[in-house]
Amino acid sequence: MKLFPKLVFAAASLALSLTTIDAKSVSAALVNYDFTVDSPLNTGKGFFSFDDSTFSNDNISEAIVKSLSFQFDGNSNIYTEQDDLNYPDFPIVFSTAYLTEDTSSVGLDYAFDNKANPSSSISYEIVGEDFTAFSRTSPNSEVISGKVSYTKVPESTTLGGILFACGLGFIFKRKTASMENVKV
Repeated sequence: MKLFPKLVFAAASLALSLTTIDAKSVSAALVNYDFTVDSPLNTGKGFFSFDDSTFSNDNISEAIVKSLSFQFDGNSNIYTEQDDLNYPDFPIVFSTAYLTEDTSSVGLDYAFDNKANPSSSISYEIVGEDFTAFSRTSPNSEVISGKVSYTKVPESTTLGGILFACGLGFIFKRKTASMENVKV
């Protein structure tokens, strides 16, 4: 009788993992990333997504960003993909695999004006790991620079599978523990 819960758990885990693998191979999906901007002038957090099946076959693969949301800390303005200075051709996401061994790393190319003060000549640009605030009236003068970091957001099927497996394991552990208490 002790073997039955373990077999059920193993079978459920195997079925779940095969389902997840099969779902990924059927079609490309939107890939989601969080990003953080850190500079002496501004810090902020954002999110973007893109369809990995639309990556170009160039030396540096790139794809158009499908959705983007960014906000500086302490500022109520939210910047989206439509705020890019070259929208709809930008913002883009590009593969940085040529720079590192990690084939899953990407960078963002996104330039936008200051929404908090539209009359200001300050604009912002994110290119890969670099954040720059610059003056549109003096294009050769860089006002401030900073760094951008990216974190891939796990797919919902992966998170669902992990939660399901942990929940199933917890249930079986409790059931096994309660069966042992009854035997004593």
